[in-house]
Amino acid sequence: MQDFDYIIIGAGTAGCVLANRLSADPNNQVLLLEAGGKDNYFWINIPVGYLFTIGNPRTDWCYEIEPDAGLNGRKIGYARGKVLGGCSSINAMIYMRGQRSDFDHWAQLGNRGWSWDDVLPVFKHSESYQHGSNEYHGSDGELRVEERRVNWDILDAWRDAAEECGIPKIDEFNRGDNFGNAYFQMNQKRGVRWSGTKAFLRPVMKRANLTVITDTHVFKLNIESTEKSKRVTGVQVRTQKQAVQTISARREVILSAGSIGSPQILQISGIGPADLLQPLGIKVVHDSPGVGQNLQDHLQVRTVFKVKNTVTLNQRVNSLRGKLAMGLEYLLFKTGPLTMPPSQLGAFARSDDNQTSPNIEWHVQPLSLDKFGDPLHSFNAITPSVCNLRPSSRGHIKIKSPDPDTYPAITLNYLSTEEDREVAIKGLRFTRRIMQAKALEKYEPEEWKPGAELQSDEDLAKAAGDLGTTIFHPVGTCKMGNDAMAVVDDRLRLRGISGLRVIDASIMPQITSGNTNAPTVMIAEKGAGFILADHTS
Repeated sequence: MQDFDYIIIGAGTAGCVLANRLSADPNNQVLLLEAGGKDNYFWINIPVGYLFTIGNPRTDWCYEIEPDAGLNGRKIGYARGKVLGGCSSINAMIYMRGQRSDFDHWAQLGNRGWSWDDVLPVFKHSESYQHGSNEYHGSDGELRVEERRVNWDILDAWRDAAEECGIPKIDEFNRGDNFGNAYFQMNQKRGVRWSGTKAFLRPVMKRANLTVITDTHVFKLNIESTEKSKRVTGVQVRTQKQAVQTISARREVILSAGSIGSPQILQISGIGPADLLQPLGIKVVHDSPGVGQNLQDHLQVRTVFKVKNTVTLNQRVNSLRGKLAMGLEYLLFKTGPLTMPPSQLGAFARSDDNQTSPNIEWHVQPLSLDKFGDPLHSFNAITPSVCNLRPSSRGHIKIKSPDPDTYPAITLNYLSTEEDREVAIKGLRFTRRIMQAKALEKYEPEEWKPGAELQSDEDLAKAAGDLGTTIFHPVGTCKMGNDAMAVVDDRLRLRGISGLRVIDASIMPQITSGNTNAPTVMIAEKGAGFILADHTS
């Protein structure tokens, strides 16, 4: 195979952006490698298709976390996209940037150019906003952002109830302070999922200087090491036919394999904590103790309330007539429940007065089920899930073997700090207050999970462990910074090794306050800018 100027590992959200931006210059020869297949599966385009893509080995790595003490010893599935578009082909499609305080904190940690004022123009640059350009939004970009295409009376009433409890109605999130409640805006275009592939990759696939290869697993970085320097020169890959090839990069290799894949590839290549690599027989090329550390995620506690005198998705799905009506509506108008993300309605608030900005978020669903992949319940119900936006618990990614086909150990350590347990308890109590508000009285809400009989802090802490599950927002495992645990600098170059950058959600020093796909687009935009500037200066 020919050599390339840039090799991008991973065709997820970040990889699609990078492929677009780096190949815009016809003088750059760009290779994009994806371990998964093409995004031509029927259910990817239909928004509600996440029910059929998450947990499906055709589109999902189907990871599972280690038994977690904070989840009362449970293991849970940990979906990550294994397909062109990565997680943007299977995720909730929610467009959420985070808050001003998130990015200002990154800058305060010493990361130059990452404050809210620095990143807002980057968000706008990528965006194709349904309502046109304004102070907070752009309309000339590729990433389509639109409003919901279905309504539910019970969600309108929940908004009223949240307002009764001090969470005001606002027009939208994404303006820097998310305090309030609003319907989520989504990465859809006229009722169709608008993934990283559709937005950034497919429009440029015919560029002569861009090569995209699927079903090809990168299992090692090639590194030239001397007494004075270390440089990544290319990658070793295995194709679907099990052929092993070496591909060289004249300028840079860019890791965009995500918060699980990027640290795994680094560790297998000899870049990571020496005390992890040496016992596995891996030669330590660069002792970087932060690789795989600092894993953060949003744990949602999924409460379920039975409701009356209304229709929820449970009722419609459990009726043949309802299913036919939903399918016909989508086929004819691209509206209705088949356009739904898992959650349509959100709210942000402070769990207590000591918080400087909103630190809890609700994802409210007009449905209920035991877990994704299971059938909806036979009774009408809604699921107001509440999560801690700034968890202090930290986990890690550690390879178990030099074999790239062996999944790494994914340890989250959910609810391992007293602070996180307190926020979970307060979130559950706050949810109960909203459900008891006057605006919801006519729906006669009845708490089904965790159960109204659970009242003590001890009971609610245990319930949080029983009901808690991921919202699939892993970040931080190759964090940006300048301290001893930082893996990349603020231009996303790997510290201590040239010719290599990490550009994906793993570089976040601290998780953003909300869903993480939009920040990943921003990170990739900035990373592409760094690369182009460094090689044209």
